[in-house]
Amino acid sequence: MDSQTFFAFSFESGGLRFISPRHAYPLCMQGAVMVDLRPDWEGAFKRPDVPKLLLLPYTEMDQSIGFLPQNRFLILGDCVGLRSKEVMIKLIQLGFTNVVSLAGGFVDWERDGFPILVDMQERLTGSCMCQLKPRDAKKQPRTDKDAIR
Repeated sequence: MDSQTFFAFSFESGGLRFISPRHAYPLCMQGAVMVDLRPDWEGAFKRPDVPKLLLLPYTEMDQSIGFLPQNRFLILGDCVGLRSKEVMIKLIQLGFTNVVSLAGGFVDWERDGFPILVDMQERLTGSCMCQLKPRDAKKQPRTDKDAIR
């Protein structure tokens, strides 16, 4: 794959390149590397099923940037596309040229029907982000401090 093929179906916004899941999937099948930027608690339950997937949480980006291959085509993805844009800006500043952000993130990826690997052992439950816990955890008795006031 060459740069022209890689960027052919991406679109530009504010000087940055984005790609829809519909156009990203064939590029992944042709050798582009999908970089999943979600931390484990956010993405371990569902991962995109592509040949070259690199798990590199945005929370560890500064320490792990050396693991990104500069000579490969990179598609950055997160939940909805916000963090991947931030990471793309950082990578471009560091000299990466063959990088795009997955528009709509893995929410749109799954919604559009692209392959997802589901690990039921990683499924979480909770009524809000601050209460997430493993789904199969034994229920603890509620205490007064847990009561909503």
